[in-house]
Amino acid sequence: MKKWILIMVVLGMLGWAVFDFINSENPSPNQMTDAEEVQETEGDERQEATEKEIPVGLEVGNRAPDFQLQTLAGESVKLSDFRGSRVMINFWATWCPPCRAEMPDMEKFYQDKDIVVLAVNLTDTENSLEDVKEFSDEYGLTFPILLDTDLETASLYSIQPLPTSYMVDSNGIIRNMAFGALNYDLMVQEFERMQ
Repeated sequence: MKKWILIMVVLGMLGWAVFDFINSENPSPNQMTDAEEVQETEGDERQEATEKEIPVGLEVGNRAPDFQLQTLAGESVKLSDFRGSRVMINFWATWCPPCRAEMPDMEKFYQDKDIVVLAVNLTDTENSLEDVKEFSDEYGLTFPILLDTDLETASLYSIQPLPTSYMVDSNGIIRNMAFGALNYDLMVQEFERMQ
């Protein structure tokens, strides 16, 4: 008799476990399970923690160092203003032949794709600001030309060869670095690999 009672209790518990499992697998469309709520909360917390944990630096996977410069038009621009957009940061000078070679491709890239191009001119290395304006007009550049008059941003990014480009994703994370001129196809390839 005791065996039967024990078997009935075990079967009842097993039946309840199966019933509970089936109901938890099929929540109503507007109802989140406890596990989903915990998972969503943990996901939000993980994303916040991850954003705080990503170091600022110059390596792929680092958060790009923020900077603020004036444009040729006299506007103040910060890299962080473009969070949520993919950004190409290009360091260049008018006297640099590879920089000249990549500018038409960079303009085409800017026109064809949903990307922000920030062309940081090493203005302190130029003969005059007028050279930068003439260069921009000659090449018909429509993206912002930023003036690094004291080379502070170039130093921040440890710029050695010109041109140097950084591809930064919509979260502000460096996804690619290129030393030397890029052609249109390489720009598009790196753009498509970013989020």
